[in-house]
Amino acid sequence: MTRTRRGYIAHRRRTKIRLFASSFGGTHSRLTRTIIQQKIRALVSAHRDKDKQKRTFRRLWVTRINAVIRENIVSFSYNSLINNLYKRKLLLNRKILAQIAILNRNCLYMISNDIQK
Repeated sequence: MTRTRRGYIAHRRRTKIRLFASSFGGTHSRLTRTIIQQKIRALVSAHRDKDKQKRTFRRLWVTRINAVIRENIVSFSYNSLINNLYKRKLLLNRKILAQIAILNRNCLYMISNDIQK
């Protein structure tokens, strides 16, 4: 019998997986079975840490806003600032408020004083 060559579909699938794992070290980038396992681990970690990153950034923004608000002569807390923002229906999210707090503190002071009145 003549030698049969295997189909190209499996080769394409494996090369696609190998491209994903080309930066992995050792057998994690060479052997197909370990490449598949490492790919699953990497995708699980990426999905988990995406949510964790959102949490940590939100904590950072809250901390920055709170620090700048408390520096002001008016003893105004972060909690009351956010509460008054919602009461006045001003749609400024925490990321934008944190950027204003870092780049232009006077603008944040003006916003907080206008809200307080």
